[in-house]
Amino acid sequence: MTQNDERGPKPRRPRCRPAPREAADPMGSTGGDRAARHPTAPVPKQRTPGPYRVPPRERRTGLVLLNTGDGKGKTTAALGTLLRARGREMTVAMLQFLKTEGVRRGEHIAAETLGVEIVPMGAGFTWLSERIEEDRALARECWAQCREVLDSGRYDVVIFDELTYPLAYGWLEHDEVLPVIRDRPAGTHVVITGRMATPELVDFADLVTEMKEVKHPYRTRGIGAQPGLEL
Repeated sequence: MTQNDERGPKPRRPRCRPAPREAADPMGSTGGDRAARHPTAPVPKQRTPGPYRVPPRERRTGLVLLNTGDGKGKTTAALGTLLRARGREMTVAMLQFLKTEGVRRGEHIAAETLGVEIVPMGAGFTWLSERIEEDRALARECWAQCREVLDSGRYDVVIFDELTYPLAYGWLEHDEVLPVIRDRPAGTHVVITGRMATPELVDFADLVTEMKEVKHPYRTRGIGAQPGLEL
């Protein structure tokens, strides 16, 4: 008899039952997948299939979007909204406070192809201007044109590019601008861009995004604005 025979037969190991499957999330991933995600990663929303038709204005919630901060991308993000809205056959107008009138940039050329109105109304970037009274008068003329476009009710999306500056410099008063935007035609979305957004404007907007500069080629390598990226 061997040593193993003396010990007797080995006890049977209990069968391992497979662990129950966890319920899948709306995107088809399992609970294990959720645990593998970064703890701060958002849970994907359930996709609702459908044609995503744009509802009539009376059934639409018009929002005020504000793109501000010191980083690049405020006007670029507004142009992305413009492109997306136009893809849904929505009517869009963009009015630019500080872009020089008569200067054609890349967005102006593209807008003509898309059938979108982009109107530069300013006299160039003027934060170092010594013609304050002229700038103030020009800002008021620009706002009168903006108000006419907004009140017309012709547009689903209206973009006021760099409106933050006239408000921050006091060329326009909040009491004359914000009520007009608040009382706009139902279902109209308004996008406002620019640095130095005032607390009143931040509080007024429904969605506020702050662009933060982390690194810029002009500061690190002296590379200026380039056609297709900034112009």
